Amino acid sequence: QLLEAKTSLSLAQTQHALQLQQAKAQINNMVPKKQFEQLQTTLRKEQCKTQQLQESLHLQAEQTCRQLVRTQEEHERLLQAAVEQAEGLEHSLRSAEAVLAERAAELRDAQAQLSRNKLLIEDLHGENRRFAMALQAAELMQKSTEEKKQLLEEQASALKQLIGKITPASLS
Repeated sequence: QLLEAKTSLSLAQTQHALQLQQAKAQINNMVPKKQFEQLQTTLRKEQCKTQQLQESLHLQAEQTCRQLVRTQEEHERLLQAAVEQAEGLEHSLRSAEAVLAERAAELRDAQAQLSRNKLLIEDLHGENRRFAMALQAAELMQKSTEEKKQLLEEQASALKQLIGKITPASLS
């Protein structure tokens, strides 16, 4: 039992020495208290900075979100205005097309009327030619008639002269 106790004691001493050595190594590896306090102060300052940065980032994110919402609303308003303008232009285009179609129909009607008028003018030219030819023929007939009348008047005058000469001679 004594041998066992000595062995246990020796084992316990060895373990204790080992633990003591480990504790000393840990103590040697530990930071001094003043440096530890400085590190804690630095850590607190960094934590404050981190918190301020997080708050600043949060504010910037909120501002960015608000700006995005305003931008989106503006884009929607501009899109709506563009759609309304496009609809107005489409309506104007349809109105212009209707007016153009109406004018085209009027022009076709006017062209048809011009064609009819052209045919009438051609007919009138034909009639004028016939009238001119008839007038020319009438003038020729009148001239011929005047020449015959002149001839007859000359013959009548010659007959009167002859009768004037014959009548005194036959009375005597």
